Amino acid sequence: MAKIAFILLCHKDPDAIIQQARQLTAAGDCIAIHFDARAPKESYAHIHDALADNPNVAFARRRIKCGWGEWSLVQATLYAVEAAVDAFPRATHFYMVSGDCMAIKSASYAHDFLDRHDKDYIESFDFYDSDWIKTGFKEERLIYRHWFNERTQKRRFYWSFWVQRWLGWTRPVPADVQVMIGSQWWCLRRRTIEAILDFKRSRRDVMRFFRTTWIPDETFFQTLVRHLIPGKEIETRTLTFLMFTDYGMPVTFYNDHFDLLLSQDALFARKISPEAKELKARLGMLYASDRQEFKISNEGRSLFTFLTGRGRVGRRFAARFWESESTLGRERELLIIACKKWHVAKRLLGAIKSHTDIPTIAYLFNEEGTQMPDLGGIQGTLGKRTRHRRALMRMLFDYYDSDRLIICLDTANIDLMQDFFSDRSTTKLLEIQCGLSDDFLSGHARRVGLAGEETPAHALAQLLPTIRADVIFESDRIKDAEFPNHLRIRESATPAENAPALAAFLQVSDETARTLAETPYLFVD
Repeated sequence: MAKIAFILLCHKDPDAIIQQARQLTAAGDCIAIHFDARAPKESYAHIHDALADNPNVAFARRRIKCGWGEWSLVQATLYAVEAAVDAFPRATHFYMVSGDCMAIKSASYAHDFLDRHDKDYIESFDFYDSDWIKTGFKEERLIYRHWFNERTQKRRFYWSFWVQRWLGWTRPVPADVQVMIGSQWWCLRRRTIEAILDFKRSRRDVMRFFRTTWIPDETFFQTLVRHLIPGKEIETRTLTFLMFTDYGMPVTFYNDHFDLLLSQDALFARKISPEAKELKARLGMLYASDRQEFKISNEGRSLFTFLTGRGRVGRRFAARFWESESTLGRERELLIIACKKWHVAKRLLGAIKSHTDIPTIAYLFNEEGTQMPDLGGIQGTLGKRTRHRRALMRMLFDYYDSDRLIICLDTANIDLMQDFFSDRSTTKLLEIQCGLSDDFLSGHARRVGLAGEETPAHALAQLLPTIRADVIFESDRIKDAEFPNHLRIRESATPAENAPALAAFLQVSDETARTLAETPYLFVD
């Protein structure tokens, strides 16, 4: 059966560390602790004395001062790993945690999970080809030597960098090593850890290289695991659930996040607020329990993006630089059908296609699989379609050899509507207003990743009012935009009441409009 040796790097809050160590070892696991040498000696002594009689606790043989971005973080990890390997010969897995991490599954579940999957869990992406590094230094992390801490010795850090760059003093990456990058929160099997320690002793050239790279805790273990272990035995993900804000700061979890954390496909979460006493108590009891059943919906990141995005609707939409001075054509007419219920808009689109000769395309900016002609690759992905939307629309007008074209948009796409209405072409908007049942909103939440198939009913019920308000708000934004040629049809209206809007939108006869309004099952979910 799996036995976990936790590798804990910490630097503050001795009482919390003591509690964390006791909770993690209560179920038979063990822990090796490195307590930052920058912290007071009294704090370390307090931790050491409180845990001295616990046979499942070990301490790194040496305490060093750690700094962000430095090799010291890797060295401290290695000291703790070596202590764990020596002290706990029966440990099968080594799991990296911080003082802000807590289990979000039971120990029984975690052990069973690791027994079933004979793999190493570590983010390990190609350093050069992946987009893991979003901004700042990339290759410069490796080809230059970094002796100083960027945060505490900023002037020295950048002075040494610019001197090396000016002198052309670069160095090669070890020829037989493919540098990888990823999160520092990993779970590795014992044989993998032992292979890393053997490599450390035999490849001093690689160790010298990593000692002066920048932020090596994101590359050292990630590179060595991929170098030493067959790819089929590595799962490129972390078993620790964590999220980051747009500013690169980790999201903090509080008392009301208990259900969300348990539904994520992970064993631990980071980072738990020090003030979340209730959450910590509940998670501590959970880890000690025998609970095996967890409904994994894994919607945490999508839900965070959705909820934080509600406050950003004031951002002004700006045209991309490659679209400046572009236009669909003054003589052309773009007809937009906006509807949250995509199946309703598609039914109406099918009826229009049967009764008119106007070319139609469904949700081309919302669904990757929308049927489209081959336009040389610009239509290949949603990202390309959105970035080059005006060029794409001009090509579609040309492809269909028509001055009129109908497309469908989700009501959330007000930025696209604003862009098209600002064009010199004629743009019309037909908004279809539908009822929003709980069943529809639940399905919508699952389609867009705000909920999963296993999301508990009570959690979904809490989310539905927010989604409903968001959909209503989208309609209000469209109304507030005061678009010209904005027409509406409603699910609650009769065909006779909806026909005039259809006639004006499509410029068809009253009879044709009435036929379209009577489309069978138009509004049926």
